[in-house]
Amino acid sequence: MTQKSPPKKKNWSWRSQAFRGLIYQVIAIGLVAMGAWWLASNTMHNMQVRGIQSGFDFLKGPAGFDIGESLFPFESSQPYWQAFLVGLANTLRVAIIGIILTTILGTLLGIGRFSRNALVRGVCYAYVEFFRNVPVLLQLLMWYLLFTEVLPAATDAWTLGPLFLSKGGLSFPIPIWEAGHLWGVIGLAAGAALAFVYRRWSYKQFEATGKLRSMFWVPLALFVVTGVLGWFAGGGPAQFEFPVKGDFSIEKGGSLTPEFLSVLLGLTVYTAAFVAEVVRAGISSVARGQGEAASALGLNQGQTMQLVMLPQALRVIIPPMTNQFLNLTKNSSLAVAIGYPDVVSIANTALNQTGRAVECIAIVMLVYLTTSLTTSLLMNWYNTRSAIKER
Repeated sequence: MTQKSPPKKKNWSWRSQAFRGLIYQVIAIGLVAMGAWWLASNTMHNMQVRGIQSGFDFLKGPAGFDIGESLFPFESSQPYWQAFLVGLANTLRVAIIGIILTTILGTLLGIGRFSRNALVRGVCYAYVEFFRNVPVLLQLLMWYLLFTEVLPAATDAWTLGPLFLSKGGLSFPIPIWEAGHLWGVIGLAAGAALAFVYRRWSYKQFEATGKLRSMFWVPLALFVVTGVLGWFAGGGPAQFEFPVKGDFSIEKGGSLTPEFLSVLLGLTVYTAAFVAEVVRAGISSVARGQGEAASALGLNQGQTMQLVMLPQALRVIIPPMTNQFLNLTKNSSLAVAIGYPDVVSIANTALNQTGRAVECIAIVMLVYLTTSLTTSLLMNWYNTRSAIKER
């Protein structure tokens, strides 16, 4: 029998490096806490001397202003905290949709830089060099002027099937909600789960046998078919509310305002240029021999990119890609320049009405800090999950 070594005793002597490190950390945390306390108390004292009201009690009072664009009903008689929720929802709406569109567009542009077609390579290169060198605020203003000045009035809106595009934004049909739509959503969720399981199984089979199965069309078919089956199971409701031209505007149906479209397109087009360079650099970091080996196995260019190059490039792509997602979320604060009611716009209005500058700025800082940390947490999890397992 092997004897267990006795447990090491903790050395609380100053000669212990671990003990000294602990003391230094405690001192550093104490100094930071004292500095924060001094700044807060000094700010509160100066505000009281000048007769400036402070505190977050104003959030319970009526806002007294309307919000032009909201995902849920809001009236001026509702409290400020609900107005901030509307601004937060509008900010997240732009950030989440923008991140999805930016990822798709930027990835396609980055892969396009490696195309054998000179025209495709040239277009991708020109896109990146143009849009990443024009300030994002100018691009937001450019899109806003396009929607509000160049497009026709609502009475002369451009028509593409059931879609209407005008200075009033983009109008489109929306389904009239019934219980059957819920079954369709459940079917889509089940299809997404089945597609995920199928892709994982296909990758494992490919690694074990070398037999390649469809990684796109079969998962897409699973997603669509289960959604349609769920829709049929709910009775197949197919009634839509279509937009129609009114005397002064487009009525009924759903719509996206010029402000929202300007912010979304501006941030997506701008950030996608940087994402494209991130993807290009990540693919370039993979040894050329990997592509040659894939070609020797009989894989075509698309299969080589999907199964060999991109999986290895992810460990280089994901960290800088996270930075671009964070930049897109924070750049959405520029939406206030074109009148989109995001959380910064709501905070400015509340500040002007209540004079609670410190509190309103603190709320905005908390919103962007929380969204940024959440994005970083999710991307770090995905980075760990996508890391290549080495022996």
